[in-house]
Parts: sequence; structure tokens; C-alpha cells
Amino acid sequence: MPEINVVAILVAKPGSETIVSDALQALVEPTRAEPGCVSYDLYMSKVDPQTFITIEMWDNEAALDTHMGTPHIAKALMIAGEHLAVPPQIHPLLPFDN
Repeated sequence: MPEINVVAILVAKPGSETIVSDALQALVEPTRAEPGCVSYDLYMSKVDPQTFITIEMWDNEAALDTHMGTPHIAKALMIAGEHLAVPPQIHPLLPFDN
């Protein structure tokens, strides 16, 4: 089964950038330590500091599914949840064969 690439976009409410940023930064280390995590990187948009983006690669869909059910994901969403302007947008990507 091929690796799964994922982009997640989270947008903080105005004034909540630090709360959301701290909650997301707390995910990086435990996520990178998960079985099946190939890479997990967190970014803040240079043009919109309320927008945070993760770029992830997982061994397979099962590893991604397990990740979504981890306690550190639940904790981050609990902390950041009310501070998000819109629900998180999670985009597993399908490659185009060129």
C-alpha cells in the first residue's frame, strides 16, 4: 500500500493565534514518534498568521487513522477547538500519475 500524504489547514479566530499555535506545536513531537509517521511538519502561513498548516506523510491509511484517534490529537482539538474560526480541513492527497 502506498504512503499517504496529508495537508491539514487550521484557522485560528482573531486573537487566538497563540492558543492554537501552542496546541499544534505540542502535537509535533508525539506525532513524529508514532508508528507509521514518515514526516510531520507544522507551518504558519506567511500571508495569514491565523492559518496553520501541517504537511504529513504516513506509511499507510491505517497509520493515519490511528493518528487521528490518539490522545494528543484529542487534547489539541479540545484546547484549540473553540479558538478555531472554522473546523479543521484535513486533506489526504491523491497523486496524479504523470
